[in-house]
Amino acid sequence: MKTEDLVAGLGRSNRPVDRGIVVRSFGIALVVGIALALCAAIVLLGTRPDLATARTAVFVAVKLAFSTTVFALSALYLLRLARPGGEYRVSPALMAAPFVAVVGLAGAVMIMAPTSHWDRMVMGDQWLECLVSIPIIAVAPFAAVIWAARRAAPTDLVRAGAFAGLVAGSISAMAYALHCTDDSLPFVAVWYGGTIALCTLAGAMLGPRLLRW
Repeated sequence: MKTEDLVAGLGRSNRPVDRGIVVRSFGIALVVGIALALCAAIVLLGTRPDLATARTAVFVAVKLAFSTTVFALSALYLLRLARPGGEYRVSPALMAAPFVAVVGLAGAVMIMAPTSHWDRMVMGDQWLECLVSIPIIAVAPFAAVIWAARRAAPTDLVRAGAFAGLVAGSISAMAYALHCTDDSLPFVAVWYGGTIALCTLAGAMLGPRLLRW
């Protein structure tokens, strides 16, 4: 079919455009991604045994506050990037704010602690498990988000892929927080923030291949 014939055919179509399909697709993808991540974390790793205690609830809430904020911002920006020209409606400074905040708080906590405790505060007991688990758990939500993005029309495939990885990594971090028993802010800043960044990098690398249209 020639381009002129295609344009003419589209012009003759009187079907109304479904303006909500992109939002619905992303809504479904996010719900499915969160559900799969929670199931994977609970079934494969289990929840921490002291999850019901008040002290633990505070630490888990801090981890969830960080990862949920990253999730909310990245999901909003990915929805914008899914449409042509959406790359101009993304604020890198605002997106970086949760990471800057947690690093700043972690630095303040370390300054107030003896230097002999710093290694323990940063590494904890589960740094390797965190480094491996968050990217693995992120695979399912990443696939769901990519499915939704492919139903739209992103033009900046690298950035859209990066934000898909960012969304998936933050969802995975939320799920992993229910299992992780390392609660120090330096640990959260380095290993939660670092693995989410790793997921973002992976998404940027895969985006051009998976989102090509």
